[in-house]
Amino acid sequence: MSDFTDVRFTLAVQDLARSTDYYASVLGLQMDFAAPGWSFMSRGSFRVMLGECSDAVPAQALGDHSWYGYVTVSDAAALFGEYRAAGADFTQALADKPWGMREFGVRTIDGHRLMFGQEL
Repeated sequence: MSDFTDVRFTLAVQDLARSTDYYASVLGLQMDFAAPGWSFMSRGSFRVMLGECSDAVPAQALGDHSWYGYVTVSDAAALFGEYRAAGADFTQALADKPWGMREFGVRTIDGHRLMFGQEL
């Protein structure tokens, strides 16, 4: 049997150049490589493939179905501060949760939402 070794989220974006810039300048991801219509980016073990789909249903139209990931981090407070300084759009402020996580939520410029959390 084969083990899973990695995961890379695949997201439809309206404007690849704009979204690639957002993931780099606001979320701090680096470009791993690009292909026509695609940006492959990462930060640590968080990996994402941005695919330009100008005719896709915008994530904003999906409401509560626009969540795509929960990223466990080593220091949620530091990351929250970094993202606040970069102008991120927060869906949830940094808070300690009863399920043992310190977490916050972000909405990307395409309307995709993700959570970042640290075990307490």
